[in-house]
Amino acid sequence: MAENSSGDVTAEVATWLEANWDPNLTVGAWWQMLADSGYSHPGLPEHAGGKGWSQSQVTAALRTMASMDVLGPPPGLGYMLAAPTIAAHGTPEQIDRYIPQILNGQEAWCQLFSEPAAGSDLAGLQTKAERDGDEWMVTGQKVWTSQGHAADIGMLVARTDPEAPKHRGMSYFALPMDQPGVEVVPLKEMTGRTFFSEVFMDQARVPDSERLGDLGDGWRVANTTLMEERTSIGAGSTGVAMAAPGQKMQQFDRIAGEVVQKAKESRSEGHAPGVGMKLFNRYVDLARKNGSIENPVLKDRIVKLYTMLQVNRLNMQRSRVKNQRTGAEPNIAKLWNGEHHRQFRDIGLEIIGADGMLGASASQTDPAVVNVALNAQAPPIYGGTDQIQRNIVGERVLGLPKEPGHDKNMPFSELPKNQ
Repeated sequence: MAENSSGDVTAEVATWLEANWDPNLTVGAWWQMLADSGYSHPGLPEHAGGKGWSQSQVTAALRTMASMDVLGPPPGLGYMLAAPTIAAHGTPEQIDRYIPQILNGQEAWCQLFSEPAAGSDLAGLQTKAERDGDEWMVTGQKVWTSQGHAADIGMLVARTDPEAPKHRGMSYFALPMDQPGVEVVPLKEMTGRTFFSEVFMDQARVPDSERLGDLGDGWRVANTTLMEERTSIGAGSTGVAMAAPGQKMQQFDRIAGEVVQKAKESRSEGHAPGVGMKLFNRYVDLARKNGSIENPVLKDRIVKLYTMLQVNRLNMQRSRVKNQRTGAEPNIAKLWNGEHHRQFRDIGLEIIGADGMLGASASQTDPAVVNVALNAQAPPIYGGTDQIQRNIVGERVLGLPKEPGHDKNMPFSELPKNQ
């Protein structure tokens, strides 16, 4: 059977929204309706509450919600990463336990991967999990944990066998965050936001029943999470209005229509949409208003950025056509996303000139430009640095030789440790 086109998806979703959207519903009630319908995360397989749609179809569905001023599904790492990973590697019991609570927003997730000495070298992580009957006791430190302060559950990769080779002694767990052995310390960015946290674990407990995949197979499970991350980041923003999921945020009783209106107001006050065509059009309008569009060098850079955005769109479309895939589409999309942020930063600051030296709240042109510029340093790093993406493409897709290193079968305990 042929895959529905984005146009078919748009029509289907629009018809359902017209029949079901009610701005007077609470956030919790609306999210439950989305979850029950399969439109909360249609990219998931049907047995996990979705419709089996491709990434481009999911993007089309979310953009339809945005265009119709509808509150989107529960956002965050549960939606983006945990649900697809659980659908791929979880037992039927784990799928039934976790995914419905992600789709209706009742539980928020964070990603407990990176460590102070194991960021780009994720397989070098040293957080350990030791068996204690039917449970594991976890001790270690994670950092750059997105939304860690708001999470109910963490996607944890920990070392369960230090005598196994580096990539084969890790296991993947769903760790309850609200317990005595877990301390979350929020980190403030130069944007003024608190998006990342450090997480310290000291004898934190997680049942063995909450392990995803086989014991020692955490690297393979984690790679599913990482691939979903790169694909989602590369797909870009859809502009759909969002509310924060999870028990700690407690936004279930808010009125859904009011959340949508608040999101529209915040964008007009300088909270920019994601790096995509909406932001591009906003910058072009700003350049026309202040006359900077007449600068031929700036005009050339604007055209280059437009081309880059379209190339990325085509790359994401190619990823769903089997005989056209290279295997590197998510990595390429992640690289493009980082470059898009850099280009938006530089072009935006060139458009507004000296106004870019002011804080966003003091901007006399568009505070969104300053917000984008301050945030632009992060995307080339999080979700796997640009250098890591290039290594993956070079080694796994182009077949280039790997960099010299230790024997891959050497026990982790014998490897030199990052300090």
